[in-house]
Amino acid sequence: MTKAEIVEQIYEQVGFSKKESAELVEKVFETIKETLARGEKVKISGFGNFVVRGKNARKGRNPQTGQEILLEARRVLTFKPSLVLKTILNDDGSVEVSVAETYER
Repeated sequence: MTKAEIVEQIYEQVGFSKKESAELVEKVFETIKETLARGEKVKISGFGNFVVRGKNARKGRNPQTGQEILLEARRVLTFKPSLVLKTILNDDGSVEVSVAETYER
């Protein structure tokens, strides 16, 4: 699913204009990115947690040449799905939650 498809779903299910839907989606993603850039966790109830974790520098190996290289320390983004999302993914597919229903909660 693309960002444009998310905008379209909000437009159809919630009733916002396409411009309002696009602005809403942009603002949500921008807020999530800014929060993660500060190193804070993003927890979306019923969906999951996004967490930024640090990885230490370590030795690696180029698989083509076998030459050792130093992999620099970096931050990585991890996602842990909620139990609700895991249940929906592993269910028979009969559970469907619309954007409008989620928005009303």
